[in-house]
Amino acid sequence: MSKQTSDVTATAARSPDLPVNLQSADAVQSRLILWLITVVAILMSLFQLYTAGIKPMGLFYQRSAHLGFILFLAFLIFPITGATRPRGIIGWIVDAVFLTAAFLSGFYIFFFLDDIISRAGWWSQTDIAMGIIATIAVLEASRRVVGLGMTIIGLTAISYALAGPRGALPWLGEWMPGILSHRGASLERVVGQLYLGQEGIFGLPLGVAATYVFMFVLFGAFLEVTGAGKFFIDMAFAATGRKPGGPAKAAVIASAGMGSISGSAIANVVTTGAFTIPLMKKLGYKPKEAGGIEAAASTGGQITPPLMGAGAFLISEYTNVPYIDIVMVSIFPAILYLGTVYLFVHLVAMKAGMTGMAASELPVVRDVLAAGWQFIVPLVVLVYLLVNNISPTRVGFWAIVSVIVVTALRAGFTLIVMDPKSGKPLTIDRLQAAILNGLRLMARALELGARNAVAVSVACAVAGIIVGVVGLTGLGLKFSSMMISLSGGNMALALIFVLLASLILGMGLPVTAAYIVLIVLVGPALNQEFGIPLLIAHLVVFWYSQDSNVTPPIALAGFAGAAIAGSKPMETSMQAWKYAKGLYLIPAFMVYNPEIIMGGETWYVIWTGILVVIGLVGFASAIEGYLFTWMDKLSRLLIVPGVIAIFNPDEWIEAAGGMLVLGILIWNWLKSRRAGRGAANPVASG
Repeated sequence: MSKQTSDVTATAARSPDLPVNLQSADAVQSRLILWLITVVAILMSLFQLYTAGIKPMGLFYQRSAHLGFILFLAFLIFPITGATRPRGIIGWIVDAVFLTAAFLSGFYIFFFLDDIISRAGWWSQTDIAMGIIATIAVLEASRRVVGLGMTIIGLTAISYALAGPRGALPWLGEWMPGILSHRGASLERVVGQLYLGQEGIFGLPLGVAATYVFMFVLFGAFLEVTGAGKFFIDMAFAATGRKPGGPAKAAVIASAGMGSISGSAIANVVTTGAFTIPLMKKLGYKPKEAGGIEAAASTGGQITPPLMGAGAFLISEYTNVPYIDIVMVSIFPAILYLGTVYLFVHLVAMKAGMTGMAASELPVVRDVLAAGWQFIVPLVVLVYLLVNNISPTRVGFWAIVSVIVVTALRAGFTLIVMDPKSGKPLTIDRLQAAILNGLRLMARALELGARNAVAVSVACAVAGIIVGVVGLTGLGLKFSSMMISLSGGNMALALIFVLLASLILGMGLPVTAAYIVLIVLVGPALNQEFGIPLLIAHLVVFWYSQDSNVTPPIALAGFAGAAIAGSKPMETSMQAWKYAKGLYLIPAFMVYNPEIIMGGETWYVIWTGILVVIGLVGFASAIEGYLFTWMDKLSRLLIVPGVIAIFNPDEWIEAAGGMLVLGILIWNWLKSRRAGRGAANPVASG
């Protein structure tokens, strides 16, 4: 998250010159708020578990209760005064108003849903008033949790809906260009669309956040508090630590594993990067390279199944393609991306003559598995249930249950069997202490899951506002028409415009929200006008929506990596942008070679897969100027048209490009053999 999550920081950061009684009062308030946050967060997680695995609720009941909990937590965790100042009397009054608004926003519909439905569009004044309150509460929560940029975009969308000759703001419509003009909507109609219908705040984005996403975020929280993060990192180091640039390669693998579950590239950088970045610097990587590698690898976690941030669930809902199918078709592109990052870090290591870490500094696979085998079981359960077409919400529920069960069994086995062998007999006191510790871990996981869900759910609620306005005004069709007109019907230009739009949106929106807004605006044009299959159109937009993590000037994951590496943010972001080139190339390959996603004859799919691998290896080696040995300038220059040809839809041009790139790579290998540098072979060494 982008802001501090409690009043403790505010108390700690306050001047020590304040009177002791005031400091004590603030400390008491902070403790009370922390306890209240804990209670509300645990209640929310228990509610979500109950509705996911025991008694499912109707669409509006589930989403409205979820929104009420989320907004209440948002206003508790993020005070009006910010993270560095105490609330004070005025702050408490303002926050009390918003806390009340949060409760009313969610639970008004929950308690009066039948009455609202019976009015069937003839809304009462109370309905409209509650809609206004809820919209203001969502926008203010967005300002505090996500940032001012998203709130401004939400306000702009609402103003656009009200503008026009028949709208509540007719004068504003006079300032809009002709293609963007519309007749406008009344305040009552906008509120009805945004709060009392299924296309606004309570639309599909919040629906996905309130069901699938929350359960997997909670699953990630249970893994985190039980030590799964250390297990994945240790496994990655054990597998790659001895190889040249070992910590960087471990970062790629560990970040992919953790990022696919955590749902946040920035959080992934902070957690895994705290281990990997210092080791990369110690081994010889420049600080900016270490931070950039971690940022690029962590971004890869957002496109790696099974979770893919929240993307897999959203794509499934928007396209009506089963979730398991989204996961399956995303595996190979994710491997391509992570393989490209892995190759980049290997080439940097080989160029610099780096070695791996000493065996004595690395964990042993056998010992890591012995200490953390229980973390593999929930992942097996998760995959098994998904393959058997169980609802993702239920899958998340049973995956959480499996974490609790295997952790309890492991702790019980240690307490009853292993400890007595080492001279620690089982006693009532030790048994009670173990049970209390287990309950504390569960409470921490329940609280952490709810806290981690606040940002994505608030973002999805505001995204719902934008989507609702797009549906009300027909903005999506107008935006698509503009894109077609600007691109002149050229697909490559259209993809560039999508990429630029995603970067601009990413400056003010989180990745998930940027994807939702962008697919609503450009999705129809990509699918209907340019003929891109619907699933591929969604995957392309989703991949491009990740670029705000690694693309200057706004590279959020890159900035997080720079903070840990102690490097300059822009230099680190440039490195992240370089290592993450697969983020731009692979979606383009999907468009021009849809068989890689949609399937086809086996031989052709294999041929297409081989071509894209050759293209990505050639591209990476041309940028670094090294593969098996140093590349001459002519070879690097010739690779560029070869890679471009590989992305051409014409099969003969594709084949020619592949042959050109492959020939250059083979020539480089022969040069390395002649120079007696066969040991630099990336396959053998990496």
